[in-house]
Amino acid sequence: MVTLYTMDILSAIILGLVEGLTEFIPVSSSGHLILARDFLNITAGGLAFDAVLQLSASCALLVYFWKDIVHIVSASFAWIKKEEVKLEDKTLIKAIFWGTIPAIVFGLFLESYMETVFRNIDLVAITLILGSILFYIAQRFAKQNQSLSVGRGIMIGVFQCLALVPGVSRSGATISGGLLAGLKQEDAVRFSFLLSIPIVFGAGLKKLLEVAPTIQSDLFWSLALGSITAFVSGLLAISFLIRFLKNNNLNIFIFYRILLAIIILSL
Repeated sequence: MVTLYTMDILSAIILGLVEGLTEFIPVSSSGHLILARDFLNITAGGLAFDAVLQLSASCALLVYFWKDIVHIVSASFAWIKKEEVKLEDKTLIKAIFWGTIPAIVFGLFLESYMETVFRNIDLVAITLILGSILFYIAQRFAKQNQSLSVGRGIMIGVFQCLALVPGVSRSGATISGGLLAGLKQEDAVRFSFLLSIPIVFGAGLKKLLEVAPTIQSDLFWSLALGSITAFVSGLLAISFLIRFLKNNNLNIFIFYRILLAIIILSL
């Protein structure tokens, strides 16, 4: 069983800010959390603490996309009751469902590696570069002339598995997958966020259930304030990215990731 040890409030807030700002922007939250921990010499909590912060940041998705979520849930129940449901709603529901399966399978299979081997700064630097190459290829060869289908949803779901490795970025991988699948950038961004909801909430809840019995009272305020910070900054990050990508591409994130990787490798 994972145990959370005491962490000072300032460190928790910093980690919450890093998690919230980088969870949805394509720069890799897990990679930045590893870097922040190493830079600040924070050893408490580990992956379990980070998962709780991720769950808190993910709550921003519920706030920002609450209308979409309510619509999807309502359409799902109507479909179950054999009521009339629009074809595009059926497609979206099936694409999210089947697109989530690959990440669940690979997440369970790679969980032990995520807690040990993958939490490596050199690996983060390498995957920052590899992720940037993926972003460039997706932009360079994207035709953006297709609509969402179940098959394309599964394809994007496979790309989501890449985010299990720190440094890749879930949003970056899935947006790139959407572009390579032929979706328009705006559609790829929207589906990327909707597809991430089951996985990020599932992973966060799983870790929270694991660590809940071991959370000590002196950690409460650190965890609470870190979580609030992650939620607020996450909401701001979602709003920023959606507005930014309406008129821009991923190039600025590619440059940032490569620059950060060079800095890491040179230290």
